[in-house]
Amino acid sequence: MKPAPLRLKKDQERRLLAGHAWVYSNEVDTTATPLTALTPGQAVEIIAHRGRWLGHGYANPHSLICARLVSRRRAEPLGAALLVQRIRAALDLRERVYTQPFYRLLHGEGDGLPGLVVDRYGDLLAVQMTTAGMALLQPMVLAALEQVLRPQRIVLRNDTPIRELEGLSQGIDWVLGDDPGELELTEGGVRFAVAPGGGQKTGWFFDQADNRRDQQRFGSAPRVLDVCCYLGAWGLQAAAAGAQQVTFVDSADAALHQVAANAERNGLAERIQTRHGDAFEVLRALRDNGLRFDRVILDPPAFIKRRKDEREGTRAYERLNRLGLALLEPGGLLITSSCSFHLSRDAFLRTVQSAARRTERELQLLLTGAQGPDHPVHPAIPETAYLKTLFLRALPG
Repeated sequence: MKPAPLRLKKDQERRLLAGHAWVYSNEVDTTATPLTALTPGQAVEIIAHRGRWLGHGYANPHSLICARLVSRRRAEPLGAALLVQRIRAALDLRERVYTQPFYRLLHGEGDGLPGLVVDRYGDLLAVQMTTAGMALLQPMVLAALEQVLRPQRIVLRNDTPIRELEGLSQGIDWVLGDDPGELELTEGGVRFAVAPGGGQKTGWFFDQADNRRDQQRFGSAPRVLDVCCYLGAWGLQAAAAGAQQVTFVDSADAALHQVAANAERNGLAERIQTRHGDAFEVLRALRDNGLRFDRVILDPPAFIKRRKDEREGTRAYERLNRLGLALLEPGGLLITSSCSFHLSRDAFLRTVQSAARRTERELQLLLTGAQGPDHPVHPAIPETAYLKTLFLRALPG
């Protein structure tokens, strides 16, 4: 089927010409090209007000982001050939950077394929399609992945709530091979069991891998607190590096059971303890009991998922960091993260500094971290630079 034209209002092409890939519904000239005439996922050619051709993409008339640009070359529409080309380019980057096939293979806009995320666990691919355009291309996407990587297993991890914004259903489906249950990966010399067919994201948070390793630059810490720990990636690497005691906090009891299993797997069981419950409540209890730690790690889920949540979410980050700082020994290290792309790095740093002033702590910013190179940032799309990790020292005295 020939792509439908999608014409923009006057001067609304500037962001696209600067490199952005999103078209918002209020930027479309609906008199010339009614959105109501389009179906979710339909291929479109995006055209400027004066007729300049801008690129190939796909549309969803029911979404605020009503179109996403995929190709700026008229001879390269979104299809099998382009998918294979982009997947090969993404694989080339990862194979240059990583010695083992455990990473994010495709990162949406960062790899030129909006709405498509693929995490690789050896010969298993966990695929997530978050837009109607990619969902419509599912058979073609799977065929391209099989052609380039020859995987043994593929699971569709289409269980993310963001799909609701595109009118898509949620679910998990094995489309190649069966569910192997747990697999093992190694990070920072520590072995972890992960389940790509379940758990948060696709079973692992590859985006923090470099930051987790960077904590070793600051030496070992006798007592470590790992908050929102999930499978214990931060804290177990700290234990392996010499921490005498690591306390893990998570609201999911199942996650804490896996932390214990991963500790046992690495001979670290005697160095850990777990606390089940809401992070804020557990931190208050630890503070009231007079406990202190030499390293506090705060890696919560996104508190700001929509722009309208920004004010309340920023307050939540401040409260969490205030509680974390109250538990930190003088001279200790605070490692704190935000994965909310609506909160800029500078705004996050200001929030943590505000928490420090309210707890009468003086901080030194030692290092700032971001997502790893398997989560490439699109220079024209600030939303793709979502992860901020700050390493801060609490000054003694």
